[in-house]
Amino acid sequence: MADDATAARTGLDTTVSHSARIWNYWLGGKDNFAVDREAGDRVAAMLPIIVAQARADRAFLGRAVRYLAGQEGIRQFLDIGTGLPTADNTHQVAQRVAPEARIVYADNDPLVLSHARALLTSSPEGVCDYIDADLREPDKIISEAARTLDFTQPVALLLLGILHHIADTDQAQEIVGRLMAALAPGSFLAINHSTSAVSGAAMEEAVAHWNQVGTPPMTLRTPQQIARFFDGLDLLEPGVVSCSRWRPDISPPGGQPPEVDEFCGVARKPDHAPPGALLYGPSKLKTQGQGESWPRLPRSDPSDWAPPSFAARFAWRA
Repeated sequence: MADDATAARTGLDTTVSHSARIWNYWLGGKDNFAVDREAGDRVAAMLPIIVAQARADRAFLGRAVRYLAGQEGIRQFLDIGTGLPTADNTHQVAQRVAPEARIVYADNDPLVLSHARALLTSSPEGVCDYIDADLREPDKIISEAARTLDFTQPVALLLLGILHHIADTDQAQEIVGRLMAALAPGSFLAINHSTSAVSGAAMEEAVAHWNQVGTPPMTLRTPQQIARFFDGLDLLEPGVVSCSRWRPDISPPGGQPPEVDEFCGVARKPDHAPPGALLYGPSKLKTQGQGESWPRLPRSDPSDWAPPSFAARFAWRA
């Protein structure tokens, strides 16, 4: 990519690295700038496992979407934090199983959106749409996604590699709860999130360096904190695990694939969840740049439905 020409055409700042473009570089893509490659190389020097981690993250997307479209019959997908197009994007995986699948991508990076509109084209039977929105704008995302998705029917919500860009854990949990509250029972939530449970200090140092040179900043969370995003939902086996260990296509003889510092899970919204139920506590969501609280959705009586215990199914470092 010619950095100066791209900057002139799009207005992008090619002097600051960006997570979507660095991820694209680690996956072998070409949609990145010199500053992204430099930052990616520095992180990889501190944490050599990072390239395998990026690929395990991408492979999880494929397995999760194939499962949801194939075994659960999901025909609608809302992918927030799309990232730059590479091989086997959400709509390609879903529409290989079900050509009629409808997919909405949401991102707030102009480069991502320009590439998405050019490259993410639907099958004739299905639909792809694109939303310019930030994860911190759940109402906008749901409203605009309703042009394409029928929210009276199950939807798979994909939050892959994006929640770690929300520093406040309570805010991140409420964003998830607000999005899930808009979805019909029988919908699914798939999350993957960076942690340091495997590499420890090496991952923490790499992220600290990233937060000095890249955008947006990252917040690592423990597997237990990641598991809390699934509160009130029915977590599927094998629970919250390293992306490499979520239903792998192939496992090494006599064992499981090596762990990486991206943990993930998939969960189903139960049939008994009341419409509009907010899964998390007091509102901490703020509109971007305005500092105003989001309107609260009505909460149900907690006695109406009991979130299932998933502690016994919470498997990590097995």
